[in-house]
Amino acid sequence: MIETTLIEQLRSVSLGESRDGGPLYIKLARALEKLISTQWLAPGQALPPERELAEGLSVARVTVRNAYKLLLESGDLEVRRGSGTFVTNRPVHIEQPLSDLSSFSQDMKLRGMEPGAAVLGCDTRPPSSEEALLFGVPRQDMMMALDRLRLADGIPVAVERAVVPHRLIGGEQIGEGSLYNALARHGHRPVRAVQKLTAMIFEPIEAELLGVQPGTACLLIERVSRSADNRVVEHTRSHYRGDIYDFVAELTTGE
Repeated sequence: MIETTLIEQLRSVSLGESRDGGPLYIKLARALEKLISTQWLAPGQALPPERELAEGLSVARVTVRNAYKLLLESGDLEVRRGSGTFVTNRPVHIEQPLSDLSSFSQDMKLRGMEPGAAVLGCDTRPPSSEEALLFGVPRQDMMMALDRLRLADGIPVAVERAVVPHRLIGGEQIGEGSLYNALARHGHRPVRAVQKLTAMIFEPIEAELLGVQPGTACLLIERVSRSADNRVVEHTRSHYRGDIYDFVAELTTGE
């Protein structure tokens, strides 16, 4: 049996044929859409099967099927194979100023969101030729390469690879924590950086991690950060979801 509260909410809207001859399934779709937009039906919430909702509302099953179809096409609902129909868990939308140097964790907290990370891999190894030149370190030094899936309120938003000299973080295991905080604890807080943005598409592996279709648009953000003594302390390559992130810059005249 489905919850009577949903039936009561939908029955409060007249589902009879409208004066302009509009079909019943459109009115049902609009009623469900209103419950979704006001978050009475929360993101990720399961909807009842077509048959159960049809019986509860005393309407034909095809009416519910067509209403669901409209909301699937508009993106308000999604079908999870083997599980049913759910209110779409729409991604957050984040504007990131290009003028601010801050960590991912700081960015999310400033927006009232909970930052998170899932470690995909962590490797301690000698620097490549390019890294030795970039960081100005000898080949016998060790680098830490940390691959993580970055989360905002539990939603995957980016795949990130960060590389830092291992000695600059005192050999800490960063895991899901803040890399910038670790650098700051050891006297190497990044104070400025150069970022390069490139429009790309997600490869299948990254797309699967982020829950998007392969070929979906993404932003590749490559950052080289320096400490107060002008030492390179971080090199990060991050693939951000293009449907979530907008990077903005404030421009002024030279006058």
